[in-house]
Amino acid sequence: MAGAAGPGIGPGAAGGDGDDSLYPIAVLIDELRNEDVQLRLNSIKKLSTIALALGVERTRTELLPFLTDTIYDEDEVLLALAEQLGNFTGLVGGPDFAHCLLPPLESLATVEETVVRDKAVESLRQISQEHTPVALEAHFVPLVKRLASGDWFTSRTSACGLFSVCYPRASNALKAEIRQCFRSLCTDDTPMVRRAAASKLGEFAKVLELDSVKSEIVPLFTNLASDEQDSVRLLAVEACVSIAQLLSQDDLEALVMPTLRQAAEDKSWRVRYMVADKFSELQKAVGPKITLSDLIPAFQNLLKDCEAEVRAAAAHKVKELCENLPIEGRETIIMNQILPYIKELVSDTNQHVKSALASVIMGLSTILGKENTIEHLLPLFLAQLKDECPEVRLNIISNLDCVNEVIGIRQLSQSLLPAIVELAEDAKWRVRLAIIEYMPLLAGQLGVEFFDEKLNSLCMAWLVDHVYAIREAATSNLMKLVQKFGTEWAQNTIVPKVLVMANDPNYLHRMTTLFCINALSEACGQEITTKQMLPIVLKMAGDQVANVRFNVAKSLQKIGPILDTEALQEEVKPVLQKLGQDEDMDVKYFAQEAISGIAARARKLDFPVKDSDEPSVPGADKNHFWRPRGPREDTGKFLPLMSRHKGTERLGWLPRRQERQPSVGCRCSPGQPQHWDSAAAHWGQCCQVTLCTVSRGGGM
Repeated sequence: MAGAAGPGIGPGAAGGDGDDSLYPIAVLIDELRNEDVQLRLNSIKKLSTIALALGVERTRTELLPFLTDTIYDEDEVLLALAEQLGNFTGLVGGPDFAHCLLPPLESLATVEETVVRDKAVESLRQISQEHTPVALEAHFVPLVKRLASGDWFTSRTSACGLFSVCYPRASNALKAEIRQCFRSLCTDDTPMVRRAAASKLGEFAKVLELDSVKSEIVPLFTNLASDEQDSVRLLAVEACVSIAQLLSQDDLEALVMPTLRQAAEDKSWRVRYMVADKFSELQKAVGPKITLSDLIPAFQNLLKDCEAEVRAAAAHKVKELCENLPIEGRETIIMNQILPYIKELVSDTNQHVKSALASVIMGLSTILGKENTIEHLLPLFLAQLKDECPEVRLNIISNLDCVNEVIGIRQLSQSLLPAIVELAEDAKWRVRLAIIEYMPLLAGQLGVEFFDEKLNSLCMAWLVDHVYAIREAATSNLMKLVQKFGTEWAQNTIVPKVLVMANDPNYLHRMTTLFCINALSEACGQEITTKQMLPIVLKMAGDQVANVRFNVAKSLQKIGPILDTEALQEEVKPVLQKLGQDEDMDVKYFAQEAISGIAARARKLDFPVKDSDEPSVPGADKNHFWRPRGPREDTGKFLPLMSRHKGTERLGWLPRRQERQPSVGCRCSPGQPQHWDSAAAHWGQCCQVTLCTVSRGGGM
């Protein structure tokens, strides 16, 4: 659009009457012609604002022609324009003038970039619903015909998506013309056009009369399903689902099934893959009778296909296929016609096939019942639990609840344990992470005794994993286990092991102790937190690593609501005050944050205080920013590999700001020492709170 001019479009036109309020609109209009792509894009995104300012008349007569004549911009700008125009009906005067939006969208529907064309078609479909029947025939249908007969394939592909929205409201004479246009696109010389027509065939069939479906759509489907391009044939399979839903059983057998059988045995694996992928939808569309006579044999062939991708897609559909079979005789069909092929897939050479099967095979146990599960499925489960591929073992474990409902998990426990141990120690951290997420489910099914004996040590080992995501997930896992097994179990089994880690030489493991305490404190309650966890946290306040110390402050703020007033006053208060004077700026900041948070909570619970009476500390100050350390600031003896807080990286560009050192606590009168009443009574009743801001540097 750069350099283009529109009639009456510009600052002078928008603000020619001297009204300064229209100047911003004039700027937006000028930006439509700016050479800077970003400015043009910003202006296009505010096109509705420009239209509102110009009014419906000038939008129709000036803005839209200008946009129509200058469709040669960057794809990103055109995409935004196509999206905006779809919501423009009200800005051009309502449905009576919706046809004014068609010219620019018609131009956009012919551009080379696919995403722009798709968005233009989406907007055209939206606007078509706002046309009156008369306007639809006068303006929209001719547009569809022009696109369908365009010289470039781009316009013809766009036309394919518009037939279904204009056909239902067209007159009978026009309907025949529309069907003829669609037929010509289905036999177009360009594969891209035939692909587009095949993708919209099912959608178009749904709005046609049944006789037209039989006489016109079915032959088109047959031709597209035998197209020389496999990319066209596979899209015809998708259309088959919609067409099958419209026909009777006899018509299905005569008109559709021969083509579908041919697709299931197509020479291209992509077509067979599509049949496998859409198998459940096809099964529901054709009904139980044809499923038993035609689809079951086709499914058997797909399960033993020579291409692994096809076998994997078919394996994914095993459970759905079995669930959709008629209840009467379902068990016999599965046992005789499906299960033999499943047994072969359990030992397939391709791990993706085995993994796909493992994700659904457990669901068969609820369909086949206890006896068949124990006799036929259990050996398959056990074999998959010993599979060399971790994804297979993981998929079996993730669906254990299905088997537990039928036969109980004890049947699997002996084979389950080695599989869990191997997954827990897998070299891929994502595999370890996945098994952690299933541990609470396993714990509930196996029971506390089995868990303590076999799996407890694994859960503790994850806490010292070298990957942070694993340690974090292990911490969350402990909290869920405590919620499942109770506080007494936690006090005797988990808490002592967690607290021992506070003396670990690795500072990351010591920090994990704090993270565990944060997670466990709420689940364990006040007594365990105060007597067992709090002393360890307070002791760690003297850690030599600043990362640990400021996490102590964060932990005290986290567990503060659980502690009683006495513990806050006598134990937490002195430690936080000491950390508030720490040489490390991060420790100091989080200590003051904790003091502010705990004190604010205490006041809120006991004595509501006016805003003007709130104690001001860093952390309560909304203008307080974290900043990176300066080159001469003391970083302590220990420099961690990772940033101590995420804000450091994000705010690295910020200039150094004037530091504020508010006084922590409050004074009853000048000269008196600071005090902190945990119940906040003193703050609320007798203290005048002041903010002492001390400038320690001129800033940058």
